[in-house]
Amino acid sequence: MLPHSKNAQAANRPKPNLPKHLFWDWNFDKIDWELGRVSIIDRVIERGNKEQWTEMINFYGEDNVINALKTEIKYLPDYIIDDVCGYFNLKMEELACYERKKSRRGHWI
Repeated sequence: MLPHSKNAQAANRPKPNLPKHLFWDWNFDKIDWELGRVSIIDRVIERGNKEQWTEMINFYGEDNVINALKTEIKYLPDYIIDDVCGYFNLKMEELACYERKKSRRGHWI
């Protein structure tokens, strides 16, 4: 592998300071923080606290996190949607998970 390849650069990049318990079902020491970006952002948003959100933003950049929320993360619980909108100053209609939820109305029994 070339020393300047994208994978080599990612391997040398420091890891975010996130607790292992957020990733209890993953092999924490083998997480590819770049390839798993969307899943990691989703996990930290849904299960982390605001301090962990800040660490995630510092690692990925606020624009990348907001882009993931707007285009890639298809599910978040309602209470997290409210938190995300307040924290990032977004409208729920801007989130991919809101659009998906709106299009998948439940059946009444």
